[in-house]
Amino acid sequence: MTTPSAATDASVGPAAVPSAATSALSGDLRSALGRLHRRLRAERGDAQLSDPMFSVLVLLDRDGPATPGQLAEAEGVQPPTMTRTVGCLAELGLVHKGENPTDGRQVVVSLTPVGADEVALTRRRRNAWLTAQLDRLTEEERELLAAAAGVLGRVAAG
Repeated sequence: MTTPSAATDASVGPAAVPSAATSALSGDLRSALGRLHRRLRAERGDAQLSDPMFSVLVLLDRDGPATPGQLAEAEGVQPPTMTRTVGCLAELGLVHKGENPTDGRQVVVSLTPVGADEVALTRRRRNAWLTAQLDRLTEEERELLAAAAGVLGRVAAG
């Protein structure tokens, strides 16, 4: 009997089997990027929002007003979960719930000026923290990271 992972490995063929060095690099990158991501998330605006709450603000900032259902789909959560998140954000004055002009049964969630300020402040703090860390590196290390950023972007897109 084969395990699911063994069956998957067999289906991709020998050309897709990573080398030991590639597997080690994969683990090292995943670990380092995970730590960096967690550290950047620790830099927050004054509202000290949870990650899911801030993510909704970022979506609204980037894409504009949306229904809770659209936000739930974009975030991969159930609609009742998003309804609670939007309710909390509205109580904090970070989003506004208005009438949907085409469907009176739905609401449209939009970012308030206070919400936009929270997004901007959090981004500034995260950028400032990362800039300070990069300033501590040598010029060669920064050049290496600049090249790696492009490669990581291609990996993420693939």
